Amino acid sequence: MSKLTGQFRHTQWDPILIISQIIALQSVYYVTLGLWIAAVNLLVGTSRSLDHLFKYQEIHVRDIPGKLIIASFVLNSLTGACGLWMLVQRTKQCLDFTSTVHLFHLLICWYYNGQFPTSMSWWLLNSACLAIMCICGEFLCLRTELKAIPLNMTPRADL
Repeated sequence: MSKLTGQFRHTQWDPILIISQIIALQSVYYVTLGLWIAAVNLLVGTSRSLDHLFKYQEIHVRDIPGKLIIASFVLNSLTGACGLWMLVQRTKQCLDFTSTVHLFHLLICWYYNGQFPTSMSWWLLNSACLAIMCICGEFLCLRTELKAIPLNMTPRADL
C-alpha cells in the first residue's frame, strides 16, 4: 500500500550526488572567475596571477584594477547563479550550495595567504557575492520549478 506524502519531488539522501554537485559548482565558480579576471587583466593590461583570485589584498577600490577585480567577482556571482540553476536545480538547496562554495573559497584564501582574511573589503565583497549568487540562483530555480506541469500528453478522446 503506497502512502502519499504530499511532495512534488521525492528527495532522498544521496551523498555521491551532493559531493559531485559541490565539486562541479566549485569548478564552475573558479573557472568562470578565472575567465572574468583574465578578461579584466586583458582590458587593463596587467599580468595574470592567482593573487587576483585568492589574495584578499587585491580587493580594493583605490585604483581601476582593484575595482575591475571587484566587478569580476560580482559578475561571477551571476555566472554562479546560472551554475546553481543548471547543476542543483532546487530552490531550497541554493543557499546551502552557495554557502559551501564561499566557505571553500574562504578556506582556500586562508591557506593561500597563510593567514585568515582580515580585510573588510574582502568580507563585504564575498558577503555581497554570496547574497547575489544565492538570490539569483533561487530566482532561476524557482522559475523552473513553477513551470506548468503537463498532465495530459495524449490527445483527449471524448467518450
